[in-house]
Amino acid sequence: MAGRRSEAGFAPEILRSSSSILLRPDEQTFAAMLTGWADQQTARGLVQTTIQPRLDLVRHFQAFVNDYPWKWTAGDLEDFMTEQGGRKIAASTARTYQSSIRLFLDFVCDPRYEWTSVCERLFGDHPVQICFDWNTRIHTQDYEGRPQRRSLTRIELQKLFDHADDEVIRLRKSNNKGWLPAQRDATAFKVAYAFGLRRREFQMLDLEDFGSNPHAPEFRDKGVLYVRWGKAIKGGAPRRRSVLTIFPWSVDVLDEWVADYRRQFATAARGSALWPSERVGRVGPEALGRRFAGWRDEVGLPTEIGPHCLRHSYVTHLIEDGYDPRFVQEQVGHSHASSTSIYTSVSSDFRTRTLRNVLDAGMAEALTQKEAIS
Repeated sequence: MAGRRSEAGFAPEILRSSSSILLRPDEQTFAAMLTGWADQQTARGLVQTTIQPRLDLVRHFQAFVNDYPWKWTAGDLEDFMTEQGGRKIAASTARTYQSSIRLFLDFVCDPRYEWTSVCERLFGDHPVQICFDWNTRIHTQDYEGRPQRRSLTRIELQKLFDHADDEVIRLRKSNNKGWLPAQRDATAFKVAYAFGLRRREFQMLDLEDFGSNPHAPEFRDKGVLYVRWGKAIKGGAPRRRSVLTIFPWSVDVLDEWVADYRRQFATAARGSALWPSERVGRVGPEALGRRFAGWRDEVGLPTEIGPHCLRHSYVTHLIEDGYDPRFVQEQVGHSHASSTSIYTSVSSDFRTRTLRNVLDAGMAEALTQKEAIS
């Protein structure tokens, strides 16, 4: 037993580390449970940005129920989710809430951590699992985002980028100091599309993240982009991947930004962030989001269109241009082809051309066979 006391999340060890006399045993036990759960998740290699929201959600649920885990019931969960439903949360958000509660109860109900024994001794009761298939949301489809979110057509994308360029010119001609941040953001959005990046991925880029591709020397020192802040899996560390440069214009855009504009930020010399801000070393995602929303509204795009739609557009346009789906999957860092297919919203023109090509090929084959017979 002595060896087990050092295990992350082990109940007696955590309670022993606090006061020997529990003045408020219910509050202190609940707090110790959360500490143990956090330790257990840390031991599993999960990052704090995953752990902390889970802890906050469980605290929120406890405050809603106004009771402690050894008193929670399935009805409490249903009441809680009914209230959250009134806020019109997304299906994926609701599942995240339920998953946090389920995982916490899996932890405290696991006899290996002895929380059930502690609760029996202190309260004459113990926690039980209250999340089941019949009272929680199940994952019935691959994509549960808002249907209005989609890729941009090529015309829409060009319209957005042209507007961004025009806005930079307008601000610069009027001697508005905001022209330089506008230039930065316009370039950042073009790079996000050119490499199919998520917002955090392109926001966190550094100068050193580009390298040469010996198989595409025409792209010079920007033939490949090394993404270091890719989306993590199950709370792990950010995933890395390399994205090959496809569009020649993206190299020119980057070279111009680095050579002519980036250095004009006073903060640029403090680090190697590709997108420095006026006051700190790196522009924040909120500022990029506000800029995108403003330009989106000014060109009349739907409000559901956000920076992530640039990534959708990248996938769609590559598929339309005939790139192999497996290549596209590797470029955007999807583990499964089904994930890439979700992002693909090929235009009706592309589908019409594809159908026409198939029909024409079939007709040509039929004519060849007919001539052979005759």
